[in-house]
Amino acid sequence: MSDGTDTERLQKYLSSIGVGSRRQIDSWIVAGRITVDGKVAMPGTRVDSGNRIRIDGYPVRKRTSRIEKSSGPRVILYNKPEGEICTRKDPQGRPSVFSRFPKTRQGRWVTVGRLDINTRGLLLVTNDGDLAQALMHPSSNIEREYLCRVYGNISASKIELLLHGRKIEGRMIRFLRVKRIRGEGRNTWYSVIVGEGRYREVRRLWESVGCTVSRLNRIRFGDIHLPRNLRVGNWIELDRRKVVRLQDSLRQENVSNRPSPSSTDR
Repeated sequence: MSDGTDTERLQKYLSSIGVGSRRQIDSWIVAGRITVDGKVAMPGTRVDSGNRIRIDGYPVRKRTSRIEKSSGPRVILYNKPEGEICTRKDPQGRPSVFSRFPKTRQGRWVTVGRLDINTRGLLLVTNDGDLAQALMHPSSNIEREYLCRVYGNISASKIELLLHGRKIEGRMIRFLRVKRIRGEGRNTWYSVIVGEGRYREVRRLWESVGCTVSRLNRIRFGDIHLPRNLRVGNWIELDRRKVVRLQDSLRQENVSNRPSPSSTDR
């Protein structure tokens, strides 16, 4: 049982060991899914490594040490092949990206967004739930660049539609850039950039103008590029300096997005 010293909010503690983002954990607390020392957790519950925490009745692994906590989040860059899913379990028994990653002593791996089973390329994975959530949030304004092989009759007017925006399921989405890379006729490679990571966004945009994406490969996430020498199915871990730069870029973006003191809500 905690003595009340050196404690922190339950949401912060669980996100620091990679259980999930603080937003996810908030919803679990509200739903009564988390207990601390046998009692249902409340939004203001504070804990430390001495508390017995369970989610849906399953125990949460304790933080091992303060030294490990201060070492900062880990980030893996994975070159995902087609045919792998970005969830841990699958009723159909399809292979998961999580089987590829090394063990982490702190927390568990969380993907920064997902790539569907038929998409390959750059996938970022971290053991810090808050970092993953921040990277995925639309306010971060992080660009994603894809190479896509497109089948169809692609005209200048269709490209203009894609850049201007298409309404899909009640929401306007668009490409920030479209550039032809190679190929001719009805089977051509394009580079496209989107500002968010919505489900099947690239494929749906092309489909909205009567074209089909037959190959899709993510090659960039913000300032992080897929290394040319990283083979499909392999991963590398970002060094501490790159992780810090990634965190700093998020902080700077958050500052730039804050309303000025003179602005008012509308």
